[in-house]
Amino acid sequence: MERALETYLIGYSTNLNLFNFQLSNETEDYEAGFCQKRWVRDFRGSYEPLLYWSIFVVGGVGNLLVVWIYTTVKHRLKTMTDVYLLNLAIADLCFLGTLPFWATDATQGWVFGSVVCKVVSAVYKINFFASMLLLTCISVDRYIAIVRVTQAQNFKSRRMFYSKLACMVVWLLSCLLSLPEFLFAEVRQSSSGDSCSLVYTANNNNLTKVLVLCLQISIGFCLPLLVMVACYSVIIRTLMQARSFEKHKALRVIFAVVAAFVISQLPYNSHLVVEAAQAYNTTMTDCKTVIAFDIAGQIVKSLAYTHCCLNPILYAFIGVRFRKDLLHLCQCLTRMGGINKLPAVPKRPSVMSDTDTTPALSL
Repeated sequence: MERALETYLIGYSTNLNLFNFQLSNETEDYEAGFCQKRWVRDFRGSYEPLLYWSIFVVGGVGNLLVVWIYTTVKHRLKTMTDVYLLNLAIADLCFLGTLPFWATDATQGWVFGSVVCKVVSAVYKINFFASMLLLTCISVDRYIAIVRVTQAQNFKSRRMFYSKLACMVVWLLSCLLSLPEFLFAEVRQSSSGDSCSLVYTANNNNLTKVLVLCLQISIGFCLPLLVMVACYSVIIRTLMQARSFEKHKALRVIFAVVAAFVISQLPYNSHLVVEAAQAYNTTMTDCKTVIAFDIAGQIVKSLAYTHCCLNPILYAFIGVRFRKDLLHLCQCLTRMGGINKLPAVPKRPSVMSDTDTTPALSL
C-alpha cells in the first residue's frame, strides 16, 4: 500500500512538472507573440508566395521599363519629377528584390541566416521609406510647377539642383530610419519554425517597439498623406479655374494617385497603430484574437506591397510623354536591333512634369 501510494505521488509529481513546463513554454511563446504561430504561418504559406512572386514580376517589369527609358533616351532627365521618378523606380526595384526572401520565409521559415536577415530587413525598410518620401517630393514639385508657374520657370535650373539634393537627403534619411532593422533584426526560433523579425532585447523593449512603429507610421504614411492632400487640393482648385480641355482627365489622375495611396497604405498603417497600442498596453489576451490580428496584419501588409506595382502606372505609363518615349524606343529597337542613345522625343506640357503652357496631367 505504501509502495503504491509512493508510486502514485511520484507519477503525480512528474505530470505536474510536465504540465508546468508546457504551461511555461506556452506563456513564453505567447509573451513573445507566438500564440499558435503555426496557424499564422500556414495561412501565410497558402497565398503569400504566389502573391509576392506576382508582385515581384509585375512590379519588376514596370519599374525596369521606367529605369530603361530614363537611362536610355537622351536628355530624358530634364525636370525635377523625372529625377524623382527615376529614384522612385530604383527604390521600388530594391524593395521588390526582398520579396523572394519573404515568399520563401512564408513556406519554409527563414533559412538564409542571421546576416541575410539583417540585410534584407534593412533594404526593405530603406526602400519603403525612400518610396514614401519620394512620393512626397513629387507632390511638392507638382504644386510648384502648376500653382507657382512663374517661380518654377524662373528657377528651373536651380530646381534641378534642389531635386538631386532632395534625393540625396531622402536616401540618407531612409538609411537612418532603417537603423532599427540593422540593430534588432534577428532569426527567432520557435516550435513553428525560424522567422526573421525584430527582437528587442533591451529592458524597455516595449517602449522601443512603440517608438519604432510610431516612426514608421508618421514618416511612412502620415507625412506623405498630409503633403499629398495639401498639395493636390491646391492643384485641384487651380485646375478647376483653368480652361483646359484636359482638365477633367487631370483631376481623374490626381484622384487615382491619392486613392491608390490611401487604399494600399491606410489599412496597413491602421494595423500598425493597433500593434503599437498593444505593445504599449497589452489588451489582447485571448489567443484567437491574437491569431486573427496576426492574420489581418499579413493581409494588409500584402495589400501595401502592391503599391510598388502601381507607381509606374500612376506616375509614368499614364503620361503622354513617357508613352511616346517608350513607343519611340521600341520602334528604334525594332528597326535597328538596339542602340545605346536615342534622340529626345518632343515634349508635351503636363501636370506631372514642368510646364511651359497650360498643364495637363500626363508625363
